[in-house]
Amino acid sequence: MILEHEIPQGSKLYFGDSARLKRRIENIASDVLYENGFEEIVTPLFSYHQHHSIADEKELIRVNDEKNHNISLRADSTIDVVRLIQKRLGRNTTQRKWFYIQPVFTYATNEQHQVGAESIEDEDLTSMINLATQILQKLQTKPLLQISNIKIPQILSEMFVELELDDFRHLNIDKMLSLNVDWLTRLVYLQHADQLDEVIELAPQPIKEELLRLKELAEGISYDALVIAPMYYAKMLYYHKLFFRVIEGNEVYARGGEYKVDEQTSVGFAIYTDELIEKIGKK
Repeated sequence: MILEHEIPQGSKLYFGDSARLKRRIENIASDVLYENGFEEIVTPLFSYHQHHSIADEKELIRVNDEKNHNISLRADSTIDVVRLIQKRLGRNTTQRKWFYIQPVFTYATNEQHQVGAESIEDEDLTSMINLATQILQKLQTKPLLQISNIKIPQILSEMFVELELDDFRHLNIDKMLSLNVDWLTRLVYLQHADQLDEVIELAPQPIKEELLRLKELAEGISYDALVIAPMYYAKMLYYHKLFFRVIEGNEVYARGGEYKVDEQTSVGFAIYTDELIEKIGKK
């Protein structure tokens, strides 16, 4: 029996302090983004193209439109924002920096509120990371910032037949160390920016190039709680090179990176409101 006051598992209810905190997070984030030249966009709740954003289509909540075409609830905002700006609003605006404050939905009844920002036709991930961490610091919270380069696991899986991408998704460190390759072992243990030069000197050229991108990114970040995770592999359809997460324990408070939509590179991030409410609320 379903009681009248029950809500579906994964759905959100905010009231009193939690509702006030949610509004505070959104207000601080929007103030920072407006100050840095972003404008707000609210995208449709339903979409025809969510399968381009989600790695596992089973996570989509599907319905049909009036012509019986398949549509789904918004499970990711990034692709929709970029395509709406480029293809639908392109003639009406030259604005390329956009943010949104809205939830996404995945099967069966999971609801996740977020503040997202996209800088379209831009490759400057450093500035986006600095914006995300600026918002977090204004909220008086300072989780760990982890930066990665998705190309490194991809190259390593091609260089070593023993390694598969799943080994990087699940951080199978023992398997990587068992190969007994000095520069690879150093790469596994690489965590801090001051270790980069040593590994760059020893690594083969394809890995060296991607480590140099990580070094350049790290040097531009104005946030000292920073670690480098070259072996981390993100399971996303559109992130393709540099990528970051803001984490504490098992919780992820923000993530973002470089991505491509229709061969055009952009950068963006999402801050996860629900996780922040829980973290800040405990204070």
